[in-house]
Amino acid sequence: MPKQQPSSTSQSQPFPQGTLVYNSSSNCLELDGQELKRGESIEIRVFSSWIPGQIAMDAGGWYLFTLDHVGIRLHTGLPARYSITQQAQFATLMPSSFAPPPYVLIVDDDKALLNALPHTVSLRIPGIHVETASTAEHALQRIEAQRFDAIVSDIKMPVMDGLALLARVQELQPETPTLLITGHGEHDLAVRALRGGAYDYIQKPIDRDAFIAALLRAIQSCQLRRRVEEQQLALEIHARSLEIQVQQRTNELFEANATKDKVISLVSHDLKLPVARLKEMTQLIRRKLDHADVAELVSRGFADIEASLGRTEELVQELLNTSRIDAGQFILHCQRANLVDLCATCLDVHAGQQGLHLTCDFLGLPLEADIDDVQISQVLRNLLLTAHVQATWSDPVTLTVQQAGHEAIITIRNLDAQTRAGMDMYVSRNILERHGGHLEVQNFPGDRCTYFVILPLSQEASPSQADTLTLLPRTHAVWSIQPPGAMLGSASEDDDEEDVALLLDGDDMDGL
Repeated sequence: MPKQQPSSTSQSQPFPQGTLVYNSSSNCLELDGQELKRGESIEIRVFSSWIPGQIAMDAGGWYLFTLDHVGIRLHTGLPARYSITQQAQFATLMPSSFAPPPYVLIVDDDKALLNALPHTVSLRIPGIHVETASTAEHALQRIEAQRFDAIVSDIKMPVMDGLALLARVQELQPETPTLLITGHGEHDLAVRALRGGAYDYIQKPIDRDAFIAALLRAIQSCQLRRRVEEQQLALEIHARSLEIQVQQRTNELFEANATKDKVISLVSHDLKLPVARLKEMTQLIRRKLDHADVAELVSRGFADIEASLGRTEELVQELLNTSRIDAGQFILHCQRANLVDLCATCLDVHAGQQGLHLTCDFLGLPLEADIDDVQISQVLRNLLLTAHVQATWSDPVTLTVQQAGHEAIITIRNLDAQTRAGMDMYVSRNILERHGGHLEVQNFPGDRCTYFVILPLSQEASPSQADTLTLLPRTHAVWSIQPPGAMLGSASEDDDEEDVALLLDGDDMDGL
């Protein structure tokens, strides 16, 4: 049976060994019932190797900070034990020269040398384990059964010489360094040995100091390589653990988003039916009361109810649009449309619903763009409702349609800069961005602000628009909105062009 290499700590380990357990009640790690603290030195077992380090903690939980400054995540069930030395400072936690003690195989057909070399090695390197083999065949049996830190072999041996043995070692244990012993003056054999993959060569008669120094270098090189491999393995385990955690968090996020979208969809659909039913009942009762004495008062009340229900319907639609936008399911159906006619229609409906006085101050050429007219109409209704809430009515609210280069600019002026809308603006901004445009707001002195809806024009401009494709803004339509009975001022086209010029300059611009 092959010998088992001892661990990096002695067999008379006075500290407990076992598995790590996470205690959720006290939020700590325990090793066989004893609480582990930050800064304590332990070892964990990873693929039959004990890796020393220091207990540490970050936002992700407990981990082992190793001598090579690598963090390995700790979890319940991981084999662990206390280090044989407990140091207060991690900088002083250093391994011994050989951990675990090295195993060396010496191969030589010369019995005198085979007896002398192990004795010399044991005296010079305390704790080393030395095995011997008198033939290459016997050495191969030991190599197949035992992992060695260095192999020393004579080159000239019967049946299978040292060079042939070197080739077999390269196949069985490629990470194990091999030192070959050559006769005095056999430089050609030494060169062949090095070219064949030998770590070093020793000439006869053997200088003990030179031999021990070469053997120490070989052992240290082998153990350093194995330590690097262990650390790489630990890093791979840690990386896989992180990948699993990231996947779990991603799945949780997807599930949370799916739940949110489902709730929004259910609430929206559940609200639609009662709102529609209330609207039908309100219209029915209003028709029945046309000839009653209180018809005017009741009709006015029901008109307000209808307006509120209409706004509720719009909010439900905004809720659905928000769900579709967040889920990436918002689809546009674009076609060629006249922005001037679209604005006129939206203004007529808005003025009629809110009881406002609408005046068309200027109406020029049409302005066409490839848009989803339903969605852009919704954006305009949202902005007009926001403008109605924010308007101070000291000056009329004006809506202007202009063209600057290959962009259409719809401007709503004279609003209160202290008020901002919420979901309406979120949906409107997303709708415009999906059209390739954007929504911006510009502040003016006196707590005034102006909304700018910017949309790209059609790729092929109509002949009537061909001469207007310049950076100089051109006004296509201007409307004024004011409560009934108020003196309506005529909106100046120059003022509107000045506002757009300020927008193009980008001074004092606040994005929504």
